[in-house]
Amino acid sequence: MYELPITYRPGMRVPGLIFTSPSIMPEDEALEQVANVATLPGIVKYSIGMPDIHWGYGFPVGGVAAFRVEDGIVSPGGIGFDINCGVRLIRTNIFQEELRSVADRLANKLYSYVPSGVGVGGPFRASKRDLERVSHEGAHYMVDLGYGWEEDLQFIEENGRMRGADFSKVSRRARQRGADQLGTLGSGNHFLEVQVVDKIYDSEVARRFGLYRGQVVVMVHCGSRGFGHQIADDYISVMLSVMESKYKIKVPDKQLACAPITSKEGRDYLKAMAAAANYAFANRQLITFNVRRAFEEVFKKPADELGMSILYDVAHNIAKFETYEIDGRKVDVLVHRKGATRAFPAGRPEIPEAYRDVGQPVIIPGDMGRYSFVLVGQPGSIAKSFGSTCHGAGRVLSRRKAKKLYSVSEVKRRLKERGVIVRASSRATILEEIPEAYKDAEEVVKVVEGAGLSKIVSRNRPVIVVKG
Repeated sequence: MYELPITYRPGMRVPGLIFTSPSIMPEDEALEQVANVATLPGIVKYSIGMPDIHWGYGFPVGGVAAFRVEDGIVSPGGIGFDINCGVRLIRTNIFQEELRSVADRLANKLYSYVPSGVGVGGPFRASKRDLERVSHEGAHYMVDLGYGWEEDLQFIEENGRMRGADFSKVSRRARQRGADQLGTLGSGNHFLEVQVVDKIYDSEVARRFGLYRGQVVVMVHCGSRGFGHQIADDYISVMLSVMESKYKIKVPDKQLACAPITSKEGRDYLKAMAAAANYAFANRQLITFNVRRAFEEVFKKPADELGMSILYDVAHNIAKFETYEIDGRKVDVLVHRKGATRAFPAGRPEIPEAYRDVGQPVIIPGDMGRYSFVLVGQPGSIAKSFGSTCHGAGRVLSRRKAKKLYSVSEVKRRLKERGVIVRASSRATILEEIPEAYKDAEEVVKVVEGAGLSKIVSRNRPVIVVKG
């Protein structure tokens, strides 16, 4: 834990707190953003950076900040453009030996059934009525349509439906962009991976999560697509137009555009943000349906016989109303998590009953050549980070720089040597997402474990990668 003192720059209302280690220390630009966030009205305790922190829009990616409801702000830049970008982990009862002979065929099926790429649409064309129900009901609407099992819902953050959404606060342009993108990965660092659990760190918690060495699992990483991106864009413009003129708020960076939580603009954004969060839950639910379909066709068994239940689904880019003890009293805050995920410890009512006595599952994706991890929330997260932990490995190379290191054939060869089959929508994506573009996820999760935020349960190695 490293402190960025309140004297680091003028205007800071609280210190910065960075969870990191010497080998993955963040760049100066990300630290500047931590300091900038510390100047915002109503911020409490700390402006926080997780070990995967890197430069982002306004807030750093890997940033956490909590604002008093009574006098604090909400900032779309503190949630991100891809609202409720998140990760879902699906278990199977298949083991590594059974996968080898069908891996190529499974990779092709998954790539076919789960569309990926910039602006790419899927086979589900949503009507206005569909979009309204998705916005209000999230994954529940997909299950109602037959794209999932009732039991899926209890293993999704917010039970797959964030309250307070209002479709009327979503622009026509956002509706247009989201109409054909349900069931799709999108682009950039989004992915679908078939992984093998290759190491267990905590056998008791792993057993409770249904994880075993050699087991095949599926990780899905995506969000609210153009629907959420447009909502962020729309409300950044709204807040820029009222921030100084109406609310007399001045910020060190216009990308921190914000409005009071209690203002009309703040409330409208939060209603639209919840709609986008629900769209993302529905998107991952439809992808889960198609993942199950691909496995059924390759393994010639129904998904339930293959044990394809959801371990958990967590959000990475979201703001939530929560209550914490600060300076000896309970304070209602709006916690912004941007490139950070919740990590509640055992006993919290928000955790599914099946896990409540061990803690919330935390799913941390790595890069496509090394490892991803499953962790469990710890009490230290409540005391130190508003119930939060890291969300991934964190970029260390820009996309432009990453594309200069290798040819596509070289990347594929290197991945094949590691036993990884890759499918991608473009050659550029493969180059942008090389393992060297990211911090080592193992170093990142060691930091949050060492700080007592979350505890490592399993390490998962990629076998099939479908990239956005």
